[in-house]
Amino acid sequence: MTRLTTVARGLIAAVAALLASTALTPTARAGTDPRAPKDFVALRSVDPTILQEMRYITPHNFAGERIDGYRQPLCILTRPAAEALHKAQRRLLRQGYTLKVYDCYRPQRAVDHFVRWAEDLNDQTMKGEFYPNVDKTRLFADGYIAAKSGHSRGSTLDLTIVRLPAKPTRPYHRGEPLAPCFAPQGERFPDNSIDMGTGFDCFDTLSHTLDPRVQGRQRANRLLLKNTLEDLGFVNLPEEWWHYTFKPEAHPDTYFDFPVAGKSLTSAH
Repeated sequence: MTRLTTVARGLIAAVAALLASTALTPTARAGTDPRAPKDFVALRSVDPTILQEMRYITPHNFAGERIDGYRQPLCILTRPAAEALHKAQRRLLRQGYTLKVYDCYRPQRAVDHFVRWAEDLNDQTMKGEFYPNVDKTRLFADGYIAAKSGHSRGSTLDLTIVRLPAKPTRPYHRGEPLAPCFAPQGERFPDNSIDMGTGFDCFDTLSHTLDPRVQGRQRANRLLLKNTLEDLGFVNLPEEWWHYTFKPEAHPDTYFDFPVAGKSLTSAH
């Protein structure tokens, strides 16, 4: 009897330890997430007037699903980039416009998600909108997807301009019919952005900022964004009219992986 009681007690203790370990797992995992350096801030703490439509926390992106690492619809940037963006916003507000950001700091785990998606050639869910003319086997070779992104360094962002008063952009409904991102503005997915010639994240050469086929009002709109930002230290990626990096970068050689969430920030936000 004594031996059985000892064995029973041992089993009960083992089960209790297992349950305790299981219960603590989420907390332990949450506690292991890296934190942002002190010079990273939420953009809204520097300029709350800039619109934020954070695409990668929604399924309306080229992967068709919420992207790893995006826990809140929050634009996070290094403080120098955020303060320069605030100056750009003040200039545009005087002209009857506002900036709108689609993506800011991007954790490495999100970039890894993009890579996994690009390697899955069977997943063509969003091809009709974001890459109608590009074979998915070409995404790496053509430079649309890469294993590293400047966004992960904290001074790069994707953005556009919206005319004031800003009209809301309707939400995307998963499974709805898709229109090519380079279709005329009235035919592609509605966006309250001024007409830039293509939608955001359009995998097509028409997205090149100075593509000669983009003329008239569309070209003028791209140049308004480009000239405003470049006057304040931002540098455009020529292949993407929406993509800008503030120079000099605060962390030119570091690719961070803390989640996009207020809890990641050590400074007030």
